[in-house]
Amino acid sequence: MNDYFDIHLDDGQIRDISSIGLAHLGDAVYELLVRSWLCTHGKATGRGLHRSAVELVRAPAQAARAERLLPLLTEEEKAVYKRGRNAHVHTIPHSASRADYLKATALECLLGDLYLRGQRERISELFAVMMEEDEHAT
Repeated sequence: MNDYFDIHLDDGQIRDISSIGLAHLGDAVYELLVRSWLCTHGKATGRGLHRSAVELVRAPAQAARAERLLPLLTEEEKAVYKRGRNAHVHTIPHSASRADYLKATALECLLGDLYLRGQRERISELFAVMMEEDEHAT
């Protein structure tokens, strides 16, 4: 039986997953982190919780957070980020520019890659940096 809460794939297996596939997984990782962050920061009311989550997971918000991370990424992480940024996306939401959407996809691709490598601590480090400004606002 596979433990999908604690999955670890090797480099070849991860390379075989498309950048869109990694971003799809990374989107879920990011959403779980955002929801956890909101609940632990006292924003656990129904409507307010949903609105806050939606605002944080929108492409423009993700793109801004991705910019904060770029100087901190290792060369390997930068390569994964670029792989996601260069993904062939066909549909861009009306609420996002193409540039923001590609940055958000790149961030999600990175998070998906780190998740599949079992690098939870690194994900937490990067997420903390992403949320620093919001931390001070609460």
